[in-house]
Amino acid sequence: MVTRVGAGTTGENPGGAPAMSRRREVAEGSARSLLMTTLGEFVLPFGLPVWTATLVHAMGLLRIEQGSARQALARTAAEGWVSSERAGRRVRWSLTEAGRRLLSEGAHRIYTFGSAEQPWDGRWLVVMISIPESMRALRHKLRTQLSWAGFGSPAPGVWISPRTAAAAEAKEILDDLDVSAKALSFVAEYGVLGGSQQDMVRAAWNLATIERRYNDFVTEFADLTPEAPDEVFVAQIRLVHEWRRFPFLDPQLPRVLLPPHWPGAAAAQVFAEKHSAWREPAQRRWEELVAAGG
Repeated sequence: MVTRVGAGTTGENPGGAPAMSRRREVAEGSARSLLMTTLGEFVLPFGLPVWTATLVHAMGLLRIEQGSARQALARTAAEGWVSSERAGRRVRWSLTEAGRRLLSEGAHRIYTFGSAEQPWDGRWLVVMISIPESMRALRHKLRTQLSWAGFGSPAPGVWISPRTAAAAEAKEILDDLDVSAKALSFVAEYGVLGGSQQDMVRAAWNLATIERRYNDFVTEFADLTPEAPDEVFVAQIRLVHEWRRFPFLDPQLPRVLLPPHWPGAAAAQVFAEKHSAWREPAQRRWEELVAAGG
């Protein structure tokens, strides 16, 4: 995120929010995201409470300041993903049932993402739903959740997916948001009128951005060879942290709909190989941090 600072002496951006406050918001958002990655990669598999000092130390290795780490932990608790238990002057944290479910679902999606190409019969699932501008928050939730489910929007109010089986997930999203009555859906093949199927795909998904992100991922991690325990621990967290974005970004379109030389498969291979190589030493370092109490 880039914040343009005005020419005045107040250090405020054009929107009126102090630049320092905006930087703090970005830092806290990054800290919270890295914390969730750490919880999913290490706390979830072991299933044991963790001292505040351990989590703060781990965040420190990731260059997250102590204040931002503690704030991220407090916000994660406020969202219901972790709960605290006091033991004297110290506090330890456990995943809530909701937190375990969230991270388990996320882990399954992350670790299986890109592992196999699914056959495609040429049919599209089309969902049509219009949410008025006055209900902006609802529109944002709908867009976020349908995008996470792999849908793209080639035109306002129109969502498409080459996975017709995604109808069940779409219905669950619409039901949860209480907008099912406003929706129309059908399964169809692309018609012969108008532009090409590739034009529709380019309008629905920003494939150029996804392709660039895949190439950046490969560049960052393919030749990375951490050696010290802390280096491996940090590399593993950052590997998973960066890879976890792709299930949201990449709808996993059939190969016939993708540009030539699509880097998704190469990136998935880098993730699988590095995660396998770093997993055990990273877990050993985590166990050492837990044993030392941070």
